[in-house]
Amino acid sequence: MRILHLSDTHIERTDGPNKYGVNATDSLRLMLAELRHQRDVDAVVVTGDIADDGSVEAYTAVRELVGGFAQRLGAPVFYTTGNHDERDAFGKVLAGGHPEPELVLDSEASERAAVSTVAGWRFVTLDSLVPGKVYGHLGTAQLDWLRGALSEPAERGTVLAFHHPPISLDISATQPHFGLRNPGELGEVIRGSDVRVVLTGHYHLQLFGLLESVPVWVTPGVVNRIDLTSAPGTERAVRGASASLVELGGAAGPMFHTFHARDPRAHETVYELDEEQVRSFVEREA
Repeated sequence: MRILHLSDTHIERTDGPNKYGVNATDSLRLMLAELRHQRDVDAVVVTGDIADDGSVEAYTAVRELVGGFAQRLGAPVFYTTGNHDERDAFGKVLAGGHPEPELVLDSEASERAAVSTVAGWRFVTLDSLVPGKVYGHLGTAQLDWLRGALSEPAERGTVLAFHHPPISLDISATQPHFGLRNPGELGEVIRGSDVRVVLTGHYHLQLFGLLESVPVWVTPGVVNRIDLTSAPGTERAVRGASASLVELGGAAGPMFHTFHARDPRAHETVYELDEEQVRSFVEREA
């Protein structure tokens, strides 16, 4: 199983520079152009913050760009929500995030969660969005639904995808405050299950860890990446679109590889927050 994993496209209604001077749509176009030579891709997963402004136009642009790219590969695309996303607009364009889901979360629930199978692998997308908040959470109803979905093992195993990582890196000024708030509850659900990998985004950098011995991969962002060489307590974002290749099922798997787009302006500073600005942001949003 070969999965192309993208996250944090942050597309806006208008195709132009955002408030930091970065054209998010151009970043996505560039990343997809760099990935055009990939072969034997079985699925594409996009783990949230698809739209920066929650607009229908933004979701439509991503569906056309990523969907067109994936169609040429003959691969389905699975989408999840992130903290910048808006569920109603997401649903109008992307429905539950799967082209032909086999199972979806109760229609009375607001969350977008679904199940599909590709070549014997079960893909489960969850919805960790907490409206108006940067951090993520998976509610009891969604975790109970996940437990039911995992009650019977898939032929090859399960890929679990959502936005907010259940792990964090202590040297980051913001990660410990803004990941998934209840990783332990998720861990209880996947313990002993056939989940082979958890795919997330949100942090705009690559990170690997474990949750209940299950590999957790955080793919870097498409719109920009966070540079952890900045001074302690500060945060710096730099230009440069990235994506990941995830390989499952082989003798050495799972394996993870990061692609970086060849951007002539890569590594230029997009924004930089000093200690006081980071502290204020955390106090306001955490």
